[in-house]
Amino acid sequence: MSDGFEARIANYLSAKLEGVQDVQVSNLSRIHGGASCETYRLRARYHESGRLVDRGLILRRDPPSGLIETERATEFAAYNAFQNSPVPVPEVFWLENDPQWLDRPFFVMAEVENCAAGSILAADPYGAHAEKIGAQFWTALGQIAASPPERLAGAKIAIPQSRDCWRVELAKWEQVIDEDEREPQPVARAAIRWMKRHPPPPPQRLCVVHGDYRTGNFLFDVEGNVRAILDWEMVHAGDPHEDLGWALDPLWSPHLPGRPGGMIAPRDAIKFWEKASGLMVDRVALTWWRMFAMVKGLAIWISAGAEYQDGKNVDPVMAFSSWYCTAMHNRALADALMRDGRGLT
Repeated sequence: MSDGFEARIANYLSAKLEGVQDVQVSNLSRIHGGASCETYRLRARYHESGRLVDRGLILRRDPPSGLIETERATEFAAYNAFQNSPVPVPEVFWLENDPQWLDRPFFVMAEVENCAAGSILAADPYGAHAEKIGAQFWTALGQIAASPPERLAGAKIAIPQSRDCWRVELAKWEQVIDEDEREPQPVARAAIRWMKRHPPPPPQRLCVVHGDYRTGNFLFDVEGNVRAILDWEMVHAGDPHEDLGWALDPLWSPHLPGRPGGMIAPRDAIKFWEKASGLMVDRVALTWWRMFAMVKGLAIWISAGAEYQDGKNVDPVMAFSSWYCTAMHNRALADALMRDGRGLT
């Protein structure tokens, strides 16, 4: 990482941190794995009230081009909304839209240190802590589902009519496929037709939807404590079954199909979710939203392939997503369609 970028970040921190001297930035490194924004880890050292402060920070910046169109302001507002709540999130400090600092919008938050994120490619990402982590993971998702959309007032998100939230979300991801497909997508198109013919029942209530709640998007420590739920860039208001369907998707645990996300059995996951959310799972709705999760996934992977093929983003994550994830979701979705959605709950 260039010293110039470190110096620019140090200048920004100097402007934001009142009453401090000698701000220095070191150990700046890119955290790879996501492709909807750029994430950097760094150390900030400065003197405050005569003492040396040395702390870890995370910087999230809009990319030139990404898997999905997101805004740092929305993600920043979501982190703010869940500060001091049962849902663990990092502390956030500053949202910056002025391009003079780092060319593109970004925000800065605290690093949650001495933690790791699970990988969907790991054979057993949580090992002996799988049950403990699973209980916390699904409970936190239930707590998010218990949150009304008004909690996200700072994010200025649109709140759909309850009966239309499925239509809004399906139209959004169908448009992504329309715009980004570089070859016919018969499986995705068949699934979209099926979903339009079989709309889900309206949600029991609208809630905060994280939008990308899964293995890889939370941090846990060596004792198996979930320390932070991350990656809120797709947060919106909608049906709580939407997050549930995404988190249950087989893509997140290819080596452990009986343990969504590599954690615990679906029946146990749903029990934790129901207890924390105060809701009961509607099996018909969950079938639809699990189908939706695969269509949404395909839209994202198709977009990744288009970005990579067009040279707009040459991050290898884009190529991998387009190849590996598209193939997995096409197979799973084709199987679900052959069974008319049966077996997805």
